[in-house]
Amino acid sequence: MGMLHNLTDLIKIKKDKMTILVLGLNNSGKSTIINHFKKSNEQNAIMVPTVGFMIEQFYSMGVNIKAIDMSGATRYRNLWEHQFKNCQGIIYVIDSSDRMRFVVIKDELDLVLQHPDLSRSVPILFYGNKSDLEDSLSSVKIAAALSLENIKEKPWHICSSNAISGEGLGEGVQWLVQQIRFAMLSHKSGHKVKSKHIK
Repeated sequence: MGMLHNLTDLIKIKKDKMTILVLGLNNSGKSTIINHFKKSNEQNAIMVPTVGFMIEQFYSMGVNIKAIDMSGATRYRNLWEHQFKNCQGIIYVIDSSDRMRFVVIKDELDLVLQHPDLSRSVPILFYGNKSDLEDSLSSVKIAAALSLENIKEKPWHICSSNAISGEGLGEGVQWLVQQIRFAMLSHKSGHKVKSKHIK
């Protein structure tokens, strides 16, 4: 009976709205990924770099998702932390071919993970974007380069993606929405729902 009750709660949660934060360095493909999920008549034909941040809305897996697309340019990264308190999940986009900036990517990720406003168990989805490029790294190599195995207190998942073709994007958002649902159910029922650190 308890399991049936939990399933009913999960179905109800499907109707809820979720707020996700989309982070990553400039030119990693954040805005293009969000654009992919929007309705065809709402998609932008030409993508331009985000200045500061943009708030976008899209519908996926029965959920209305508010995506806060944060600029990854150096001068705007200090704005990221102002959105940490209100987000229920994070998408961290990585240009898998931008090997020269992996040190910067790791430094910025470490700052995010250490921030006190994210001390709670917020699920993080990593997209190894631009996987179609010849010099792109696999998800396994990206995870190793960023030491993702050290993330113990938050559920995380990494998948290769191509923001242009949409490859890998659905898989990633499906995982993230499921994790947020579990967190909402856990909070509602007063107990912690365990989730694996998926690689």
